[in-house]
Amino acid sequence: MPKISVVIPAYNAMTYLPKTLESVLRQTFTDFEVLIINDGSSDCILEWSASVTDPRVKVISQENQGLSGARNTGIAQAQGEYIAFLDADDLWAPTKLEKQVRCFEDNPSVGLVHNWTILIDETDKPTGEQWSPHLEGNIWEQIIVINSVSSGAAIVRRCCFETIGVFARDLSGTADWDMWIRIAYRYPFAVVKEPLTLYRQHSQNMSKDCQHMLTNARIVIERAFQSVPLELLYLRNRSYAYFYRYQAWVSIYSGDYKQAIYCRKQALLHNPNLRLSKNLIRLSWAIFFTHYIGADKYAAIRSLKRSLKQKISHKNLECSNA
Repeated sequence: MPKISVVIPAYNAMTYLPKTLESVLRQTFTDFEVLIINDGSSDCILEWSASVTDPRVKVISQENQGLSGARNTGIAQAQGEYIAFLDADDLWAPTKLEKQVRCFEDNPSVGLVHNWTILIDETDKPTGEQWSPHLEGNIWEQIIVINSVSSGAAIVRRCCFETIGVFARDLSGTADWDMWIRIAYRYPFAVVKEPLTLYRQHSQNMSKDCQHMLTNARIVIERAFQSVPLELLYLRNRSYAYFYRYQAWVSIYSGDYKQAIYCRKQALLHNPNLRLSKNLIRLSWAIFFTHYIGADKYAAIRSLKRSLKQKISHKNLECSNA
């Protein structure tokens, strides 16, 4: 049996899927299988998959069941001791699986291992932004407030799903957050503090559908707080506040400053203490510039800033690939 099962849900994903698979097949750790879940695609995925000769790769076709349904099919078909999740438009650094498996073996009680993430654009270039979470150990109280684990960074012990179940079918954009909360309730987490996942930002990202994400987030938050001790209920408002703040930034990047204003207001209503945080001050300036100089000009300013950061991100990526 393979040590790791890599699950890649794919729905009309041929723009990026070949590169995504290539980044998996370049891993220094080689004891894995790849399960590409063709979730009712209408593109040429079956013709392309016929040309993939690596015996570790398997394409499983099904009628469209959505992201959670595709991940659940992967879990049901997986043979590995660990299950890794990768979206069809993201990439991995070559040493990702090797370093995370080592982390699991050094920490036998850990249920999930994640890592840092570099954001890239449609052309694989780093945007200059990086997610560097330090969450490890018993992190339920932290992750119920803010999701710091990107889906492409997470590897989960297969036995966790036997204990807590699979991804919620009624959720899409926030189903991973719901899953991490449920895992964290029973198992400690570990993190490899290196940028080993490359998260691609483009116009089709599900997180850019603000209303859809807010609706799904509300379901996750309300479910998570159904049975928490009374002394922890204060975290509920913080959870809403951080999610609204996150969606405000997504709205800025989409050029919708009115939506950003709404989300910023909701974040402050739920947690007024955010008002003096560096992140919210930056957000306020971003809304101001987007409003008064226009989304295009503010995007140009961000692009300039991004270009200055790219050299640093390239160096980090080179270190991860070494």
